[in-house]
Amino acid sequence: MARTRSRRRTGGTLRRWMLRGVALLALAAIVFAAWFWWDMRTWRPSESLYPEQGAVVRSDTGALNFVTLKAIGAQFAYLELAPEPGAIDEGFAERYRRARAAQLQVGVIYPFDPCQRADPQSQLFTRMVPRDAGLLPPAIALTATGDQCAEPVSEAAVENEVLTLVNQIEMHAGKPAILKLGKAFEQRHGTATSLQRDLWLMRDRARPDYAPRPWLLWSANSQMVSEAAEEPVEWVVVQR
Repeated sequence: MARTRSRRRTGGTLRRWMLRGVALLALAAIVFAAWFWWDMRTWRPSESLYPEQGAVVRSDTGALNFVTLKAIGAQFAYLELAPEPGAIDEGFAERYRRARAAQLQVGVIYPFDPCQRADPQSQLFTRMVPRDAGLLPPAIALTATGDQCAEPVSEAAVENEVLTLVNQIEMHAGKPAILKLGKAFEQRHGTATSLQRDLWLMRDRARPDYAPRPWLLWSANSQMVSEAAEEPVEWVVVQR
């Protein structure tokens, strides 16, 4: 009987210590997650490692001060052109004017829509983006895989439309495009291998490694908080 009570006390003590250990681990995980979230608000890679840094200005971004963006360290801004063939991005021209007035290097990024043919998408680009030798190389965002399309789209069809869009945008811009390549898109289509263009990869905080060859641009913080805007911006660095 005494030995049985002793075993029960020992077992109860072990369970209590195990529960305390689990609780401490859970608390540590919460503290780390909170620290990581707070640190990521303003984190960006060191300028000593990546001297050239800039930002993406999305088409749905509210008021943004390009002069302040430059003052906090951006040397360039890639302006997103809303991918709505047949429609006009009313705010694009004003964003373009203000970015140039702030003496930022300016580029345009077009998000490829796999549910649409390439022709109307390139027509929107050529209608909205001026032929300007001073612009940075155009970027094409390849992130949507086509799973959300109302009508099924084959992988071969998506790859064919991407190639067509790249060629048409490059013809207008007069320089090779940069491919902003999402991880899921790359895993499905192997675009980094099939299209030999400079790559732009994305991964918060850690260097991206999902492409089989080196990248030129890295979106290092997708939600960087700054004085330039009320909304977070996507912070980008250049690898030379």
